[in-house]
Amino acid sequence: MSRDLVVTFLGTGDAFGSGGRLQTCFHVKTPDSSFLIDCGATACLAMKRHGLQANDLDAVLVSHYHADHFAGVAFLLLESRVLRRSRPIALGGPPGLSERVKTSMEVLFPGVGSNFEFPIDYHEYRPAAPIDIGVARVTGYPVEHAPSTMPHALRIEIGDRVIAYSGDTLWTDALVEVARGADLFICEVSGYDSPNGIHLDYLTLLEHRASFECRRLVLTHMGEDVLAHIDHVTERLEASAAHDGFVIRI
Repeated sequence: MSRDLVVTFLGTGDAFGSGGRLQTCFHVKTPDSSFLIDCGATACLAMKRHGLQANDLDAVLVSHYHADHFAGVAFLLLESRVLRRSRPIALGGPPGLSERVKTSMEVLFPGVGSNFEFPIDYHEYRPAAPIDIGVARVTGYPVEHAPSTMPHALRIEIGDRVIAYSGDTLWTDALVEVARGADLFICEVSGYDSPNGIHLDYLTLLEHRASFECRRLVLTHMGEDVLAHIDHVTERLEASAAHDGFVIRI
């Protein structure tokens, strides 16, 4: 593929909006398609700030079922209904995706219902096995986060370009494989030096930095203690720090 992919970081915050940032949501524009990687509760707000709406999307890829990565799906589907969408939308996610979507609709919008006038194509990740979702070939790798959220890192291949994404996780060797040869590796770093049991921290990432064979490392999901030392963190990790509205072409 000779033309660029454009990755816009619509939301780069953690669950608590540290630094005033919106929740996790990345938009990928290819020559032929438009999709999201993760879809936090603030996704529709973030999209509007960049001139996007639900009907512009062909697919949404979800890493796990925490609200700051998944709750926006219900809002997107509801907006698609209001906008009278007719063409299909593809949803990729961990096992149980269709039931999670229906449950979230019932919880967040009681009485609205979870049946839509447009087709929803559900695709569930299979461990380390690629599946085709729209223009992307997506491989999900189970990682170490809150187990009930079915956490996955994602490796997304579009033509000859590769976007890798850690999702939310403690350190796991699976990240080395996810990032191998990637044009862009988007990696969470929630804390500086105080692991909380379900997230990566800066010191752990620094310990393993040399194992990442990626062309570019971009940090996201940063807590207040990371943001307070962001220049030091990015220099030591040879990385960029994402912010809401950050754009990369690969």
